[in-house]
Amino acid sequence: MAQRRNRGIEMAVWLGIWVLVIGALALLLSVPGWVLPLLLLPLAAWLAGTRTGRQAWSATQVGISTIPRRLGSSSVVVVGIAGVVGVLVALLAMAAGFQATLRQGGSDDTAIVLRAGAQTELNSVLDHDTVVLVSQQPQVQQTTGGRPIASSELVVVAALPKRSTGLDANVEMRGVGERAWDLRPRLRMVAGRRFTAGLRELIVGKRAQEEFAGVSVGSVLKLNGQLWQVVGEFEAGDASDSDLWGDVDVVGPTYRRGGSSTSVTVKLTSASAFQAFKAALATDPRLKVDVKTTRDYFSEQSAQLTKLITVLGTAIGLIMAIGAVFGALNSMYAAVASRTREIATLRAVGFRATPVVVSVMLETMLLALLGGVLGAAVAWMLFDNYTASTLGANFTQIVFAFQVSPELLWRGLKWALAMGLLGGLFPALRAARMSVTEGLREL
Repeated sequence: MAQRRNRGIEMAVWLGIWVLVIGALALLLSVPGWVLPLLLLPLAAWLAGTRTGRQAWSATQVGISTIPRRLGSSSVVVVGIAGVVGVLVALLAMAAGFQATLRQGGSDDTAIVLRAGAQTELNSVLDHDTVVLVSQQPQVQQTTGGRPIASSELVVVAALPKRSTGLDANVEMRGVGERAWDLRPRLRMVAGRRFTAGLRELIVGKRAQEEFAGVSVGSVLKLNGQLWQVVGEFEAGDASDSDLWGDVDVVGPTYRRGGSSTSVTVKLTSASAFQAFKAALATDPRLKVDVKTTRDYFSEQSAQLTKLITVLGTAIGLIMAIGAVFGALNSMYAAVASRTREIATLRAVGFRATPVVVSVMLETMLLALLGGVLGAAVAWMLFDNYTASTLGANFTQIVFAFQVSPELLWRGLKWALAMGLLGGLFPALRAARMSVTEGLREL
């Protein structure tokens, strides 16, 4: 009966430990960065202000002083956790950079109109009458001369060789009208000049110029059987930097699209006018179109790939984290085993179980923090503003830069601390349950 009771008590203790561990992990992974110092204050006060805390800190110092003697096993913890953090931060930085590149091209006071049911510009077709009706809505802002700020645009696909491989890749070629500049105030020419209406001239985005060969200012391209002169380079700070731009009235006939367009983008009188604009288009029986703010449109274009990269990065990080935790477990179990005499001596001179547990946990967390800082630093040095390209919603290459933000670095450090918590817990409990008598026999 007593044996059954003891077994039940032991199970209850282990259950309580797991509940505490899961709660601590959930808290650690969910708190914002500024909360961590606040969580460390009570720990620091306990270490400095109580007898048990001072014992824990003394035991921790003893453990840290033995690290040079077991440098190999300690390096396994640091390097393993650094690898997890580096890979996780790099993949999440890729998702963040792609999402930011697309979202920066949108705003709440501009709207894009596509054919009803079309998800992207590439599978949308609008005729001239539709463009005129959309542009004449009262919610569309006008210039001082009374002309609507609306741009009918045509997106087609061109093939250009990449500088890195020499292989052809799809590039978005956008035909625009004179109002396109008013809709994109951030766009500026960094070299050459704008194209001349009516001529086969192109301007190239800064990212496209870096990614693809033969598109520098002054180059001549043969696209769809016609020669085009590159006369300028522009920068907009968004997905447009991956495009080639030309006159819509020239691009359309060259690609046998006549006077049609794939979208019309308008400048609204204000952001609050969007709902009225959307309702007016929906109730006009002559129109079969869908309308979104450009911010919503570009956010949707990036959502699916961003989610995929985030899920993939988290899954890869989790798989690697499991390996890192086992590495930490092995290392800390070995450390506890090698310090059997020290721990037994501490227990014999009056150290209770709590300081021993805390000392092993603190040692593991410090090693994990060192690995997290190392991994985050490597990810920041190698991948911050690193340029890559991927297929966007129009099946054309979008060139973007990785963004290693402080938020991502903090997320990586939280993962490191979580791995340290798991990797140090069970070796710490083993150290606390170690028999003093058996430990002293090692002397």
